[in-house]
Amino acid sequence: MSNELLQIRNIKKQYKQKGQKPIDALKGVSLDIYKGEIITLLGVNGAGKSTLSSIIATLHPPTDGDILFENKSIYSDLANYRSHLGFCPQKPNLDVNLTLEQNLRFSGRYYQMSQADITNRLNKLVEQFELGEYLARKVNILSGGYRQRFMIARSLIHDPDLVLLDEPTVGLDPHIRRQLWAKIKELKNDGVTIILTTHYLDEAEYLSDRVCILDKGLIKLIDSPAKILSDFKKAHLEDVFLDLMQEVKQENK
Repeated sequence: MSNELLQIRNIKKQYKQKGQKPIDALKGVSLDIYKGEIITLLGVNGAGKSTLSSIIATLHPPTDGDILFENKSIYSDLANYRSHLGFCPQKPNLDVNLTLEQNLRFSGRYYQMSQADITNRLNKLVEQFELGEYLARKVNILSGGYRQRFMIARSLIHDPDLVLLDEPTVGLDPHIRRQLWAKIKELKNDGVTIILTTHYLDEAEYLSDRVCILDKGLIKLIDSPAKILSDFKKAHLEDVFLDLMQEVKQENK
């Protein structure tokens, strides 16, 4: 049985503006994403990682190429694909007029879950992310760390196979980031496949089974952190990333 959950095939994305030269954000990206792995997309601003993650999340269509989910094009049945997909955006988009429980229940209804299934799933997530004391309260009382916990929990309400986490720990204190890392590891242990975007190289090194470094709309490097560190003879992924970016600067001269 194939271990591939998602197959990204020659994805291209071009942005056009009237009177301006088109921008090729992605120039033909192909990779497989495996069941139960954490894969992290890395790159400087403009490298294409946000564009790629937004296409995987079906927020934007590609200009060309295809994405296969369980060997079928996601574009043949987007509703089915989305039912297997969870998305946690970088910026919180919770309804501030609802309690946390109401937010979770609303999300469950969006995925056409029954009230019984929502309750069972909600209870599990509340325990897993330690949200019980906040359920009857509204969003604005949450600290940054608990807000992110809740955002991740909401993305999991329908028990998806694949979750995209877009900068899930940005702006958080180091000890809060570590707490969220532990929760993300738990998801992997539960068999959830995670696509992570982050600017924190220590986060990518700690969490990832593989990292995919993008540059100018193409994959520059993809491998496990351990293999990359061994190949480049570096102690930390940040050192590798800085070396690669220096190579890019030299190539552009």
